[in-house]
Amino acid sequence: MAAVRISSRSGLPSLLLYLGIGIAIGQDGIFDVKFDNAELTQVIGYAALVVILAEGGLGTKWKEIKPALPAAVMLSLVGVAVSVGVTAAGAHYLVGLEWRQALIIGAVVSSTDAAAVFSVLRKVPLPARITGVLEAESGFNDAPVVILVVAFSTQGPVDSWYLLVGEIALELAIGAAVGIAVGWLGSYGLRHVALPASGLYPIAVMAIAVSAYAAGAMVHGSGFLAVYLAAMILGNAKLPHWPATRGFADGLGWLAQIGMFVLLGLLVTPHDLLDDFWPAVVVGLVLTVVARPLEVFISLAPFRLPWQEKALMSWAGLRGAVPIILATIPMVSGIEGSTRVFNIVFVLVIVYTLIQGPTLPWLAKALKIADDPSEAADLGIESAPLERLRGHLLSVAIPGKSKMHGVEVGELRLPSGAAVTLVVRDGKSFVPTPPTVLRRGDELLVVATDPVRDAAEARLRAVGEGGKLAGWLGAEGHTGGEAFTGPHVSNALKAVKKLGRTPEEAKAREARTRREKSHETKAHH
Repeated sequence: MAAVRISSRSGLPSLLLYLGIGIAIGQDGIFDVKFDNAELTQVIGYAALVVILAEGGLGTKWKEIKPALPAAVMLSLVGVAVSVGVTAAGAHYLVGLEWRQALIIGAVVSSTDAAAVFSVLRKVPLPARITGVLEAESGFNDAPVVILVVAFSTQGPVDSWYLLVGEIALELAIGAAVGIAVGWLGSYGLRHVALPASGLYPIAVMAIAVSAYAAGAMVHGSGFLAVYLAAMILGNAKLPHWPATRGFADGLGWLAQIGMFVLLGLLVTPHDLLDDFWPAVVVGLVLTVVARPLEVFISLAPFRLPWQEKALMSWAGLRGAVPIILATIPMVSGIEGSTRVFNIVFVLVIVYTLIQGPTLPWLAKALKIADDPSEAADLGIESAPLERLRGHLLSVAIPGKSKMHGVEVGELRLPSGAAVTLVVRDGKSFVPTPPTVLRRGDELLVVATDPVRDAAEARLRAVGEGGKLAGWLGAEGHTGGEAFTGPHVSNALKAVKKLGRTPEEAKAREARTRREKSHETKAHH
């Protein structure tokens, strides 16, 4: 916990502190614990990666990565091929590694870690299109990289390239199909089968995600891609008790990272790293300065992205736990020189994380790439089903950038069968009236009958993104589920005429609104 706190304040990825703890415990450390079981490390590392990928998929918002999906797929396929070729050539010609070892290193360090990137960019929020590409790339590129590392780590000769490419394509296709199927079936079941306790929903979600990995691996597909896709479908399925599930998965992800990094720190022998320090620096320089920029600019050439965003994504290719875990594969396979490969990867990850991590926020500011502060933030909505009453309780949190700020409760225009029953503001709750003005930081309790639950949530999200005129201006999600455009305009105008008031009525309503706001202001103070 102290390591998490220190890393959040220093801007460094927490993996460095966890690795440091493992090194301090292990050989040449304070306690001098002897641990050299690479096979056990690989097994535990794979299990931790499944949990981390599941947590990452659950936190991925489909609407953010959907526009970035083609670019992320190109980076995960074409980009990985470019990175492996360039990095392997540098390791062979500049460091003197034989081609098999060079290809293994090139494949191992081609996997990026979005968690490491976002951990150093908390104070510099990026536009959704950049974070979407980086997040989707980190989720997708693990699968082809694992296939390449396993292929290069076989004792026999490496298969011909066209067979290797075909194998990668087949495994990815199988893994994607399994992940989508398991995710869809799991989300359908959780939405239609009421579990006896709310605490079972987080366990069920993680069990479904892990089952996707198992199913994908059993049919000789990419289990890592399967678990990521299944978790992403579950994370966007509007499941009951979602915030609790998200928090549970986040805690498991932290636990997996901590255990994995400490174990990797135990596995390494610090005094052996000195001989491979400068080779690791040279390979990392080729990867960071040549391979990664070429990977980004070649893969994203078909997309019209500003060069500033491509430059930032080139520098944001941080490596985390995945490369170090993958470096244990040749050790378990008994490949000659595998210990040196592991040491080079270990040093490379640490050195270039120390260099790239602290400079990422500076580069984002220098390139003038930052999120628009006026952009509306998504509402946090939790749904708790009331099975016996055939209804739902929606807990709605209004974030700082939401355009629901300043909207009256009556102006939400929720569908018939849904109503705001409670508002919590500054730690105090009250029952709102139609003229009650909502504010940033408010938490609302909305009761909705089963038939209008989705329409009520859609309307709330529409107001959060478009304000009180969301439906009138053509945004989706208003009462009835359609936009007030085309033939609906005349009906809307008729409704406005019916709502017309005399000047006296308008003045009376304005006076009531002022009194309401005055009472709320006094209560706030």
